[in-house]
This record gives sequence, structure tokens and C-alpha cells, in this order.
Amino acid sequence: MRMLALLTVLFASPAAACGPDTDCVAGERTYRLYIPENLSPDPVGAVVFAHGYRGSAEGAMRNRSLRGLADELGMVFVALKSAGDDWNLAHRPRNPAQTEALEYTYVAAVLDDVAARIPLDRDRVVATGFSAGGMMTWTLACGMPEQFAGFVPISGTFWAPVPETCTSPPANLVHIHGTQDSVVPLGGRPIGEARQGDVPTALANYAAHGGFSYTETIEAPGDMTCRQSENAAGQVLDFCTFPGGHDFSVTRLRHGIARVLGH
Repeated sequence: MRMLALLTVLFASPAAACGPDTDCVAGERTYRLYIPENLSPDPVGAVVFAHGYRGSAEGAMRNRSLRGLADELGMVFVALKSAGDDWNLAHRPRNPAQTEALEYTYVAAVLDDVAARIPLDRDRVVATGFSAGGMMTWTLACGMPEQFAGFVPISGTFWAPVPETCTSPPANLVHIHGTQDSVVPLGGRPIGEARQGDVPTALANYAAHGGFSYTETIEAPGDMTCRQSENAAGQVLDFCTFPGGHDFSVTRLRHGIARVLGH
């Protein structure tokens, strides 16, 4: 009942009204927010999702499986929206001189806005995304890890050249990728004068950055094989592959979220 009363207050005025079917405003951009009906009145976590190329927050919200996952986990679902067709990432085809600064500012504004609307548990906020959204997720992991409990990039990594190191502390990260992906191959491919980054190189560089060492290889849900690593702080860095192409699965995402949250 406390959560219901809180939501009634927060969404009472037109300025504050937003949700899965209406844009929420964060700075000069927007996002969408799904709050499960049975959400705990205590501080709760969030799944922050970045869409693929030419995708949208609206489209992500239409995915009932993602909203169902939020229900299952007892977390809110936050759908980010790029400023145009794609995210503002370094070395991207349309603007190779672009930096990630605009995206860091945007995501920080989104998290602050979500926290103003619900009691947000900052220790249970997970960033994820598919394809170009996976590239966005890697960028957030390298540039603003303190804002998240962990990262689950799916079928996407940096544009080349892959950063040799990150300027911020390491974080929990589970990368998921199909071994037969031809849209974003594990070794990347050229797009115009740009090139997608090499996934094994990104993982190796991140392992060196965070002091991660291999522990074991396990079989995971969604027909995945996961090569797991940990560092002295107990953080995880996993590389999970499945025998398929450019494919998104909530089953695989669920495993990644559980791993970065430590259960």
C-alpha cells in the first residue's frame, strides 16, 4: 500500500506523468519506465536497457518478456532512448570523432529522475542492451561503473579501436554473444570507414584492467557456455556464448543479471 500511495503522488501531475506508454523527461531527452504492480515498498533495483540501432524505448517496452522479467525480479524496467538512430559512441561510422560524454550525462540524468520517482536501490541497478545497445552497455561499464551494480552487454562491444583500459574502477560484467553472429561477429566487421571492435580483445583488456583471472567454465541457461573469471574483490567477468546468430533471449539475460548481482 505504501508503494501504491507513493506512485499515486508521483504520477498525479501531468509534469510527472510518465511510464511504459508515455515518455519520461531526463534533461533534453526521454526514457520510459515500467514499475511492477507488486513492487516492494522498500528500495528496489532497476534493469536499464539500451535498444539496438534505430530502436526505441517504446519498442523495448513492447517486449512483454522484458517487463515480465522485471515482475519476476521485483525491479523496475528502464528503457533508454538514443538521441537519434544510434548512440553517441566513440569511433561510430557517422561521427568517428564523437565522444561518449553526452551519453554519460544522459544516463546519469535518467538514474536521478528514476530515483526521484521511486525508492531506488543504487546497489541493484544493472545496465544491459542488445546489439548497438550492447555497445552502449560496454561504454557505460568503462566510463561510469560506479552508477551500476553490473553490466550485461549482449551481441555488441566497442567500436574499434577497443580501449586498452578504462579510467574508472572495474565492475561486474557478463558478455553474451552468439558464435555464429554475422551482424556483430565476435571479431567485428567493417561498416563504412568504421569497424566493430573485437570481443575477445575487449574482454582481455577489461580482464587486465580489473585484475580478473579465469576460474571455471560452466553450462548456463539458454544453451550458453560461460567462461567465468573473478578478481580479488570478488567481482565477476564472464564470457557467455551460445550456438546461434544475432539473437536476444530473456533467459540468457536473466542469467547475466543473477551473476552480476551475486545470486
